Amino acid sequence: MSQLGSFRQASIAIIGGGIIGMSLAWRLCQRGFRVTVFEKGEIGGEASWAGAGMLAPGGELEGPSPLAAIALESRALYSAFVRELETCSGLAIDYQENGALELAYSPEEQHSLDAKAAAQQALGIRSKPVSIADVAAFWPRVRTDGLFSARFYPDDAVVNPREVMLALAAVCRKLGVSVQQNCPVSRIEVTSDSAHVRDQAYQAAVIAAGAWSSHIEAIGAPPLPPTEPVKGHLIGYQQPQQTCNTVLRHGHAYLLQRANGLLIAGATVEHVGFDHSVEPALARSIAGQAALVLPHLASTTPSEVWVGFRPGSDALHIGAWSSNRLYLAFGHYRNGILLAPATAQRLADEINASWGTR
Repeated sequence: MSQLGSFRQASIAIIGGGIIGMSLAWRLCQRGFRVTVFEKGEIGGEASWAGAGMLAPGGELEGPSPLAAIALESRALYSAFVRELETCSGLAIDYQENGALELAYSPEEQHSLDAKAAAQQALGIRSKPVSIADVAAFWPRVRTDGLFSARFYPDDAVVNPREVMLALAAVCRKLGVSVQQNCPVSRIEVTSDSAHVRDQAYQAAVIAAGAWSSHIEAIGAPPLPPTEPVKGHLIGYQQPQQTCNTVLRHGHAYLLQRANGLLIAGATVEHVGFDHSVEPALARSIAGQAALVLPHLASTTPSEVWVGFRPGSDALHIGAWSSNRLYLAFGHYRNGILLAPATAQRLADEINASWGTR
């Protein structure tokens, strides 16, 4: 390693300043690494800002898979992750272990709901049936007219990803992470001695740029797995607190409420590239689905409409890519918020095994 003497000790470059990249930067700093984060825009300004923040293995997983394993691992880490981040940053994070209620308004939906719950038992995902009378008592705003059945998932939760990003930015600043905002990276050069990013040599680099990851050219490494933006519209209603005291799910639609009163409904799935435009017709469609579950919303106008780009890929990519000079951390699709603690821990451990001093 002829260039080792030219490095600052244990230097790592991370391309991407979303929740994955910044969580990894935090964990690497705790292990003694010197870290530089390159972000093409503002820290946490893309998918991490747009995400609703639903931590929902019960809504996402239907059977054993590599995704299921890391999702359940990450969900188990979340409470400690948030507490440590709050302590280290000095900032509060809205984190609610409030569960989720999933609703079926037809016999077909009821069958699908029961079948999914049965398959999830093998993964250790807990749920239990809730009577229509109990739905009416404990979720009084939920429509019970035409309701066939419901199940409650006690281990699903909600976090405000915007507050997580503020805390990650604060703690990384305290630890001395060099955060380069509005600093896009289009090319990385990987050699046997180093990883070069924007004309600087690092011991290794990590690509954690979400939907933009495969747009980065990696010279000296195999072609990166493809990524694509999967656009999603979300809408928000400013409501009194406790309007929606758990996550609510019906089919592909969901609702959740943050502690600041913002009730979020989502989300569309669109393969239209990096199109930032807001489509009023799609926002109205989400509003209609939300009002089906919470009828009072039919007479309420959303206070916010926004879009985000989920990082779609052929698989979840976490780990070394061809050599220990280049690592990948992308392909999280709609589970980036949920998977951040485990992704950061796994990858920090792997990098530490190659380059760490402790």
